[in-house]
This record gives sequence, C-alpha cells and structure tokens, in this order.
Amino acid sequence: MRTDLAHGVLTLTMNRPHRMNALTANELSVLKEAVDLGSRDHEVRVIVLDAEGPAFCSGADLGTAENLATADAAADTIDAANALVEAMTAAPKPVVTLVRGAAAGVGVPIALAGDLIMCDHSAYFMLAFTRIGLMPDGGSSALVAASVGRSRAMRMALLAERLSAADALAAGLVTHVEEASAFERVAADVVKRLADGPQVALRLTKHAVNEATLAALPGAFAREREGQLGLLLAPDFNEGARAFREKRSAQFSDR
Repeated sequence: MRTDLAHGVLTLTMNRPHRMNALTANELSVLKEAVDLGSRDHEVRVIVLDAEGPAFCSGADLGTAENLATADAAADTIDAANALVEAMTAAPKPVVTLVRGAAAGVGVPIALAGDLIMCDHSAYFMLAFTRIGLMPDGGSSALVAASVGRSRAMRMALLAERLSAADALAAGLVTHVEEASAFERVAADVVKRLADGPQVALRLTKHAVNEATLAALPGAFAREREGQLGLLLAPDFNEGARAFREKRSAQFSDR
C-alpha cells in the first residue's frame, strides 16, 4: 500500500497489480490501520482509497484452496476485511473509493464502504462467491442491499452476475461513472469539494445517513462470518474451487 497526504487528502493506494489487488489478511489490516490513523489526524479532511493496475480489488488473497479448510487464514481474512469495512464506514471524515476494473468478492464491500463510489467505464462489480460454493462476506449482504434494495442484492448475490459500471450507476450502487479520459479530473474535483467543505456538517451528515441505512451491518458481519467458515469446510467449496481451477462447471451437492 502507498500513502500520500496532500492538501488535506489522504490517499491510500492498493498496489498489488500482479494479483489484481487481491488482499491478504495482513494487507487488509494495514489498510484498516491507515484509515484509523487518517480518521484521527486533524490534517486529514478526506480519505481516498485508490488502486494501482487494471483492477480495483479482485477479492481476498487466501492462498491455495487446499490450505483454506485446515488453516486459520480464512477466519483471519474475514475478520480483517470486516474491520476495514467497519473503519471506513465509521470514519468521521468522507471516504471516497476510486474504482477502475474489477471489484470482485470482498472487493465489492470495500468499494461500497466509501461514502462516494466513483468509477470509470471499465469498472464492474461481481459477488462471485456462489460460483465456488461460498457466500458473500465483508458486510456485502447489508451494504449491497442498502444501496440497491433486496431484489437486486439477491440477484447479485445468488446468481453471481457481473454488474457493469453503467448498470451499477442506474441501480444506485455507485455515485459516479465517468469516461476514463475524464475520470481523474472529475475525481480530483469531487475530492477537493469535500476537502474544502464544512467538516462538522459533513461528519454529522455521514453519521446520520449511515445510522439510517447501515444499522444492520454488525449483524451482517457476524452472520456472514459464521456461514462462510462453515461453507469453507463443506464439500461444495472443494468442488467449486477444483472446478474453477480446471475451468469446468462445478457439480454441487443437493445438501
């Protein structure tokens, strides 16, 4: 992760482009600590989460599928992702996420934890978990439903469909979609407006909106964690992961 503080804007940049910015538990924890530090720093007025390379975040980097069911890596990663999402939504300052390319798996709730979610037209969102016998986590069940409603959230989560930037904007999942040529300029203008804005009013507004819409987030963290840890030990995950590696359709069980 790279950090930069200039003109009241703390920019945190995920920089694992060789892994499509898939994040380990440690990297998620480092991001969370950076958000916490920015929240406490009086010089910081806006926090921006950006990414290097062609993807925003392709999800959690959990290592090999063979190691998941026997290691504590999965629980550690789920806990670290939850802590990052909680830190972003609880930060007393505006958080802006800049999404280009894939936001997949836990990359979706990380993107949606921003107060403003800005995309270029290459961005897309995909809760791909059920394709390998898992369920969405990282607070996805609360964050997606709070943005687009139950029906669209169910479609994204159950069918693991890819949602383009344009469709995400139409559905209310994101706040901005711009052409690639204008994206950085428009994002900089929006961030400057926030940095120049009335900080107390912005803080109270963020808190009020999140209290009204994200009260279910702590419960979602707990339900998703319990469900995911069970699914990681189930035969369907082993079959789903094997089918993914072998580039074939998975043959899931009926229970």
